[in-house]
Amino acid sequence: MLGILWTAMICTAILFSCANGTAVEVGNAALEGAQAAAELCISAGAIICLWCAVIELMRRCKIAQALARALKPVLKLLFPEAARYESILEPLSANVSANLLGLGNAATPMGIKAAKGMARLSHDGRASNELCRFAVLNTASIQLLPTNIAAIRAAEGASAPFDILPAVWISSLISVAVGLIASWLFARAAG
Repeated sequence: MLGILWTAMICTAILFSCANGTAVEVGNAALEGAQAAAELCISAGAIICLWCAVIELMRRCKIAQALARALKPVLKLLFPEAARYESILEPLSANVSANLLGLGNAATPMGIKAAKGMARLSHDGRASNELCRFAVLNTASIQLLPTNIAAIRAAEGASAPFDILPAVWISSLISVAVGLIASWLFARAAG
């Protein structure tokens, strides 16, 4: 559906540019936009690869495991049933750790593994409250270092790409708190 929407918007823009006599300007803008998009993807991709390598080094040096151990008490409070299984708690901790570092791309595989483990705990085929809570936590995710956003800001020429840290910390804390409270309230209402 989204592909159809984008195609319709592009076709509409082309038709209006032809009707207004601005087809050349629209064509030039499209070429400039494509070039800027390619440059952004390459520079952001390189920075994402760098941070994924840092995560891998942290994993090999056991720093990621130490961070995951530090998160276990909090995760056991949020996910008491799932925390009983190390096969779920380990990827859950890794997912939250990667999200804390702003590495959503690196967090995704571990999040999928944790979600699959939580789904296996549900015997009636429905998502458990813990799985829903994990989806909320993963989506809102507190970020200590928003590396992907900083990478995009750096690629676009920001002189201080990490100057957004206080705003990111406050907004991500609020979004996680609101999401977890809403999750808890919906779970209580569903009874």
